[in-house]
Amino acid sequence: VQLQASGGGLVQAGGPLRLSCTVSGRTFSNLRMAWFRQAPGKEREFEAAISGSGATAYYADSVKGRFTISRDNAKNTVYLQMNSLKPEDTAVYYCAATNLGIRSSYHPNECDYWGQGTQVTVSS
Repeated sequence: VQLQASGGGLVQAGGPLRLSCTVSGRTFSNLRMAWFRQAPGKEREFEAAISGSGATAYYADSVKGRFTISRDNAKNTVYLQMNSLKPEDTAVYYCAATNLGIRSSYHPNECDYWGQGTQVTVSS
C-alpha cells in the first residue's frame, strides 16, 4: 500500500490550506484514514480520522471546528481542509491508513501505512 501526500506549503495565519493523500494498492474504502502532524521536537500527534464510507469523522480538540477531513473513494483520496490556520499548526503533516475500525483517536502505532509527510508552515 502506498500513500502519497501533497498540498503543504507556506500560508499566513488565518488562511486556508488543503492537503491531499492518494492511496494505491488496497481497496481504499476498506481503510480508515487519519491525519497526524509532528512539530519539531514533539511527538507525532493525531489530528483527524474518517471512516471508510466517509460518514464518520473525529478530530483532536486542537483542530475541531477549523479542520475538516473528507474522502473521495472514487479517487482513492483523503483530504484535510485546514481553515483559520495558526502558527502553532506549523508541522509536518502525515496521512495514515489503518485496518482498525473507526475510532475517536489513534496512536501512531495503530496505523498500518504512512505517507511521506508534507510540510505546513504558518507565518504570523
